[in-house]
Amino acid sequence: MGDDRTGKTRARTWPSAAPGRAGATVPVWLQGARGLTDLLSGWLRAWIAAEIAPGRLVIWLPVAFGIGVILYFAADREPFWWAALLATAAGVAAAIGLRNRAVGFPVALGLTAVAAGFAAATMKSQRISHPVLPAAVYVTALSGFVETREERERTDRIVIAVHTIEGSRLPVRPDRVRLSVRKGTAPPAGAFVSLRARLMPPLQPLRPGGYDFARDLYFQGIGATGFVLGAIRRIEPPRPPDLALQMTATISAMRDAIDARIRTVVPGDRGAIASALITGKRDAISAEVNDAMYVSSLAHVLSISGYHMAVVAGVIFFAFRAGLALVPALANRRAIKKWAAVGALTAATFYLLLSGAEIATRRAYIMTAIVLIGVMFDRSALTLRTIAVAALVLLLVAPEAIVHPSFQMSFAATLALIAVYERGLPWFSAVGETRLAMKVALWGGRELLALVVASAVAGCATTLFAAYHFHRLAPYGVLANLAAMPIVSAWVMPAGLLALITAPFGFDGPLWQLMGEGIARMTDVALWVSRLPGAVGRISAFGVAPLLLGTAGIVVLCLLRSPLRFGGAVLLAVACGFAATTRQPDVLVSADARMVAVRTDNGRYSVMSAAGGNGDAFTLRTWLAADGDGRQPGDESLSQDVRCDKAGCVVARGRGITIAQPHTPEAAAEDCERATVVIWSGAPSPAGCRAMLVDAAEIRASGAIALLHNGENEEDKNYEVIRARPRGQERPWMHNWTRNQTADRKAGAGTAAPTALPDVTPRTDDVAVEDP
Repeated sequence: MGDDRTGKTRARTWPSAAPGRAGATVPVWLQGARGLTDLLSGWLRAWIAAEIAPGRLVIWLPVAFGIGVILYFAADREPFWWAALLATAAGVAAAIGLRNRAVGFPVALGLTAVAAGFAAATMKSQRISHPVLPAAVYVTALSGFVETREERERTDRIVIAVHTIEGSRLPVRPDRVRLSVRKGTAPPAGAFVSLRARLMPPLQPLRPGGYDFARDLYFQGIGATGFVLGAIRRIEPPRPPDLALQMTATISAMRDAIDARIRTVVPGDRGAIASALITGKRDAISAEVNDAMYVSSLAHVLSISGYHMAVVAGVIFFAFRAGLALVPALANRRAIKKWAAVGALTAATFYLLLSGAEIATRRAYIMTAIVLIGVMFDRSALTLRTIAVAALVLLLVAPEAIVHPSFQMSFAATLALIAVYERGLPWFSAVGETRLAMKVALWGGRELLALVVASAVAGCATTLFAAYHFHRLAPYGVLANLAAMPIVSAWVMPAGLLALITAPFGFDGPLWQLMGEGIARMTDVALWVSRLPGAVGRISAFGVAPLLLGTAGIVVLCLLRSPLRFGGAVLLAVACGFAATTRQPDVLVSADARMVAVRTDNGRYSVMSAAGGNGDAFTLRTWLAADGDGRQPGDESLSQDVRCDKAGCVVARGRGITIAQPHTPEAAAEDCERATVVIWSGAPSPAGCRAMLVDAAEIRASGAIALLHNGENEEDKNYEVIRARPRGQERPWMHNWTRNQTADRKAGAGTAAPTALPDVTPRTDDVAVEDP
């Protein structure tokens, strides 16, 4: 123990060097290697003791639980539910048996949390199990209840709980389908409709390592996508809708009414953004403004998360408490602070339901609820334990959220902010004791510094995930947030909340317009920043290994308190190194083999398409973004190295290396003799092909394919094949899963998949908003 200036004792966290013979301290460099080893080991023991102190390991339980969920998604085949439960039970038994062991108990508890996460994801998949359409069906007749309706910029979209479905080539019967409809023709939620539609399988990854849209839709219970053919007829339902659908329809009707009111009073992008902040409907925002919000790092404003929930709860809490304080009898005798917390929690719950309860909103609500409940019980709740509880609850309810960009970016930003808040608050308070600091605080300097720090910390914490999912960075993010966030906090959100409160009385119009004016200032900032030189930071795609390594680095930096936390910075540096050295594909083949991108001598892709032009714009846009290429699908340079005729297309990649995409069997046979790689989607496959052949059977089994040239020189024909669906991998959301290939007798006998790949390119308006 040692004494400080106040005379109080404090514990030493840095072990001193060994004393000499006369009691004097001998410098470490005079003790040799052994002395240095003893010193370092003493430090290490002290740091580890601090990290495993009582209560410190609790915040690691959600991390272990999340590892278990990740292991579930990494499995090649669907795990057996009973095996997952047995592993969890074994872990619980081991933890109970080792409860008195200082080391054994935490280890057993961590392994149990991993097994529990694995079991939670397995049981969720088992509970929602449903058929997934394995192949396109060109015409189906179906009926069912409309569960959700989305109004978008160009088209609308609905999700239907299928009651009856008929089709001549329908291999399985999906329980729920998502359909695009003409703008303004989508029926309301709760309506029972009959229609004809073209159905397609949920969209698989557009490139190896790309985002898995089919997995996302599977956990939403959707087994097919497509678009409506002809008119939609509303008919009498054969049975009343269940209670859950009635509640969904009621909330949806409320959201639609508020959305319509806002966009009537405030037209254009201002109204669309205002509706997004209140109802969570952000699909009607124009592409220009939406891109500007992403480029300027202001896109988080459009997704209702912790900031929005904090503003709503904070305003209601202040208003309740201020109103109750006006009554002396209540203010002096009752705990009006706790009453205000109850009112704020009620408002936050209503906001959660009104906004659509997305992943980021649920996380924010859980954390807000914990804070407000802490106020009710006189507890400080804004700690790392708060976010730990929020993560654990959310992963228990929706384990699939862990692979979603919203979950990753939301929790990364919140974790980093809380860690900085806990460690920086004492310093922040101490600085405020000086005279200069008081003057700065009087002029709002402290708030400005807090905004700068918050923007920088959140931006740094989410950079890894933005680079992985969106392949771009926001160099001017701090500048944009400094200019726009005060407008959103002091102008836009308070005006919107007041408009929502006054809407039942009919006085909301001027307040919506006031909110729209604030939004106009915010979008001006976004557009200005997006047009600055170098505003779009593009980065090529990298694999999941750097993502996991970087995530581990962020977790270590934020959760540890001792100098061991700087090991997280090392992990982040290694992850950045791996990401920067990731090899990009030399050839990309789409999942229907009708579009091929070839890297030419200039280092950029040239594109061949069996459909003519540059092929499917959505897939091509995704490929270009993953390559760090700023070109758009209509760019003429994408076809400058492509030679095409009626028989097919060819791209010369280097000295004697050609990639061919024949359109006829005769051209395929000829290309097999001359080309290096042949991409053939027809039937039958050429026999005895001397070139490397990627045919319909390979594409059908693997989905999209990437080829990496591994030869020592361009003349070598050694290409590594990377598949979107590795061989032997079968999961419920994949088209090749055994259950999806089994005919549903109730839906009618299916037919075997044709040898050649049909043209089932998904319509851009159906999949574009799926971009995470």
